[in-house]
Amino acid sequence: MIRVLATGVFDILHPGHVHFLTEAKRLGDELVVVVARDSVAQRMKRLPFIPENIRVTMVGALKPVDRAILGVEGNIYDILTVVKPDIVALGYDQEFDANEIVEEGKKRGLELKVARISKYSDSEFDGTRKIIKMLKDRS
Repeated sequence: MIRVLATGVFDILHPGHVHFLTEAKRLGDELVVVVARDSVAQRMKRLPFIPENIRVTMVGALKPVDRAILGVEGNIYDILTVVKPDIVALGYDQEFDANEIVEEGKKRGLELKVARISKYSDSEFDGTRKIIKMLKDRS
């Protein structure tokens, strides 16, 4: 069985997220999605609108997702030991270094592959920040 790991904040779910998770699921047999903790999301971007407990429930309800869990506090790579993936799927806009992920996996006794998922471009609703901007412009 090939386990795929995908991560993200998933603040306001949109078609880009569905595309990302659908394509990630195609890489293997099981898709485990790690939803960023509020504190980690705030440190990396900004505080999400939707609380982490609701975001993980919503992501877990999506068809391609076999299991959704909250990320870890501290070293974000520690989740590799918890999930033990074969493949880590990255979104087109996720600023992670694939080589660093592979090396962090090796430190934890894992042989990982990293796959970059293409951008979804069939809708104007393909990004959380775009949707927030549209909502602000309409109000």
